[in-house]
Amino acid sequence: MQILLPPEPAQRLSAALVRAGTREIGGILMGEHFSEHVFRVKDLTIQPHGGRFASFVRAVQNMLAPLTQFFEVTNHDYTRFNYLGEWHSHPSFVPQPSGQDRVTMRGIVDDPEVGANFIILMIVKLNRTGRLEGSVTIFQPGGVEYVGELVIENTNGQA
Repeated sequence: MQILLPPEPAQRLSAALVRAGTREIGGILMGEHFSEHVFRVKDLTIQPHGGRFASFVRAVQNMLAPLTQFFEVTNHDYTRFNYLGEWHSHPSFVPQPSGQDRVTMRGIVDDPEVGANFIILMIVKLNRTGRLEGSVTIFQPGGVEYVGELVIENTNGQA
């Protein structure tokens, strides 16, 4: 699976990462089913609080209003536009899921109230040159997980 990150959300993420410094931050990803096995991030939230040097605690109550607004703007076309998953930063570590990250994501995808076929976890950081980099891991119900491809698009829509 490929996750496309357009310039505008990528720039918002980069700016938030600069502001957060060595604290982890995160949020949710809302996206569009672009083509087979390809999803494009259309919007994301940035939760600037709840993070420390080596941990991030998401605030579920901050997710509902942005999701509701996203669904209204996309005319509730859930097959094309939907919640993709979560993101958070690892500013001081490799942008790969920790054991706790995996437990958290499995809890979300296995929750029958969420009703997801899959969710993604995107972990990002700014590298030494200040460029955004990251990883995508896809979680499916029943403990299935695999690595996806994060494509950070430039202004021409290319990686």
